[in-house]
Amino acid sequence: MSNRNKKTRNHRKNEITKGIFNVLEKEPNKDFNYKQIAGKLSITDAHDRNTLIKRLNQLKESKRIQERDRGRYQALEDARDHYEGVVDLTSNGNAYIIVEDLDDDIFVPNHKLNKAFHKDRVTVLVNQGRKGKKKEGAVKEVLERHKTAFVGVVDMQKSFAFVRPTDGKMYTDIFVSKDKLGKAEDGDKVIVEITDWPDRVDSPYGKVVEVLGKPGEHHTEIHSILAEYGLPHEFPVEVQRFADELDTEIKESEIKKRRDMRDVLTFTIDPKDAKDFDDALSFRVLDNGSYEIGVHIADVSHYLREGTVLDDEAYERATSVYLVDRVVPMLPEILSNNACSLRPNEEKYTFSAVFTMNDKAQVTDQWFGRTVTNSNERFAYEEAQYIIEHENGNIPAEVSIRDGAYQVSGEVVQATLTMQRLAKIMRRSRMQKGAISFDKVEVRFNLNEENQPIGVYFKESKDANKLIEEFMLLANRKVAEYIGKQKSKKTFVYRVHDDPNEDKLMALNGIVSRFGHKLNFKDKKSISASLNQLLEDVKGKKEQNLVDTLAIRSMSKAIYTTDNIGHYGLAFDHYTHFTSPIRRYPDVMVHRLLQHYLDGGNSAKEAEYEVKCKHASDMEYLAVSAERDSIKYMQIKFMQDHQDQEFVGVISGVTEWGIYVEIIENKCEGMVRIRDIKGDYYIFDEKEYAIVGERTKKTYQLGDEVVVMVKNTDLVKRHLDFSLLGKNG
Repeated sequence: MSNRNKKTRNHRKNEITKGIFNVLEKEPNKDFNYKQIAGKLSITDAHDRNTLIKRLNQLKESKRIQERDRGRYQALEDARDHYEGVVDLTSNGNAYIIVEDLDDDIFVPNHKLNKAFHKDRVTVLVNQGRKGKKKEGAVKEVLERHKTAFVGVVDMQKSFAFVRPTDGKMYTDIFVSKDKLGKAEDGDKVIVEITDWPDRVDSPYGKVVEVLGKPGEHHTEIHSILAEYGLPHEFPVEVQRFADELDTEIKESEIKKRRDMRDVLTFTIDPKDAKDFDDALSFRVLDNGSYEIGVHIADVSHYLREGTVLDDEAYERATSVYLVDRVVPMLPEILSNNACSLRPNEEKYTFSAVFTMNDKAQVTDQWFGRTVTNSNERFAYEEAQYIIEHENGNIPAEVSIRDGAYQVSGEVVQATLTMQRLAKIMRRSRMQKGAISFDKVEVRFNLNEENQPIGVYFKESKDANKLIEEFMLLANRKVAEYIGKQKSKKTFVYRVHDDPNEDKLMALNGIVSRFGHKLNFKDKKSISASLNQLLEDVKGKKEQNLVDTLAIRSMSKAIYTTDNIGHYGLAFDHYTHFTSPIRRYPDVMVHRLLQHYLDGGNSAKEAEYEVKCKHASDMEYLAVSAERDSIKYMQIKFMQDHQDQEFVGVISGVTEWGIYVEIIENKCEGMVRIRDIKGDYYIFDEKEYAIVGERTKKTYQLGDEVVVMVKNTDLVKRHLDFSLLGKNG
């Protein structure tokens, strides 16, 4: 069975389990047979019925429900105190169990975890405490392990070894017998798989499944980051072989099934070091003076067929992962860099959204479908930016941008300038409707051939980036509207973004008020407008990165789902991801569903696609976490060579154990531990986001400028410690 089917079935099994408890606990004094429970849960499918019978027996055996008479089941007397949830382990070893239908999480002390790990799905029994007291309980059973493989360092003993996990939320070492160490040696960083945890044994048993290398070495640490999140670093042999054997030749028979747009002016605009080009724009002026603008996306679904090992692998990965020194692609190179890459002067299969637009950037007509295109030019953002910045008649008919080695035709220049004008109108309209403008500065590193960071630079979004962004947003929005506004509801994959959390916005307002800024809470539109004003006001100021980060944290997380609640951040009622199928699996699903509906197909199964959406959202979160960790790792590596320098930084976080400081010139963030601050004993003031000297009353507050020096760099734990030299100025 493929992992995809397994996850779908596990999801259904969890739904049925939840349903059993709902039925029995609703009427705790009654007993029911399986047919009555199936009826109440509207189960008619034979497979679901078998799952129901199996789960009833399992729940009875584990004493979570009782069998009153043969085949008749009833809730336990204390069943209402049993909950199912997910473990959220804290840094001190205690945990909270997050239960979907409960407002408050259930606190579980470390000694009552019953071998549960972070993010495991468990049942928890809540103690009957005093009314109004915080819920506290004990884990009764681990239902499903979140993961069983961990990254750790081998600590060799005489006849066995312990692997000490590097994950701060893994509270136990793993015992490995000598015959299960493989080629691992003392001090190696490895991946260890837990195989068993017998009763009355302190540590789980495991076996080493992969040796990553020596701690601190570059490739060891990068592979460790991937392994910690369960992300692969290479394709399985059978998947690579399948991809290499694909027929990627452009065929006349296939061209006849598509709209032929090879003769229309088409070009790509991407980063100068991009290796894959999954989107292109086409442009032409129609006889009536309107503009026809095509957004052409690589037709990945033409090659990526459901039911194949290649599709199963792409689904499991769900996204490409962008680490500081490499890309871990969703698709093998034969597709991502070749067949599906819209390289110049090559015919390609594409999936397109073609718009007719007037001078006011209004869409007067639209068309969606499969096409064949041929890109005329490959632009780097810098080249497109050059054209935009020289639009006042200073561009000759043919302009040379790359030291005379590259010529851009006059018609491409005019197309770029026209689309730039339309993009600015669309962006202005979005902002007026309440879209939030997050142009957060991204940290990038210049690396030498040994992957050593030799410099830091910041990636900013300029007009050329925004030109592409607006037309991609247009395509994504219009595709979602096309499906979402049909008379009969169709299952679809939406990209949604819920309204921000009001408590987090109030906290943000409290922090930014220290810098003289203020949010307006009058209504939804005024919140958006004041957020945009705040982000504009802090540009170029010392607090910019702090405010940008805190503003993003106050927002809800964007996810994939079949339930369209709109996209708050973009101010769109309908939004999806259609434009990057080379690097995002949801876009592949969108292409398939769109073509299915264009062909007149019935609505797809919502439950099936909701499971896929949840998986894609989860994998996106893991990828972003891995990317963040790789940046942190490279920042620490960069700071190793700057041990004797003084830096000016901004206090970016305050906790009971120390203050976080972000260096202004390179955005590297480290910690100053309270116990290391000399001259006084400092106490954490939670309300004031500050630490205060007990004797001197000296304060270090969120947003203060301070001077620091590197105290310690730990590549293995990805920890950067600073010494505090005092306030700046």
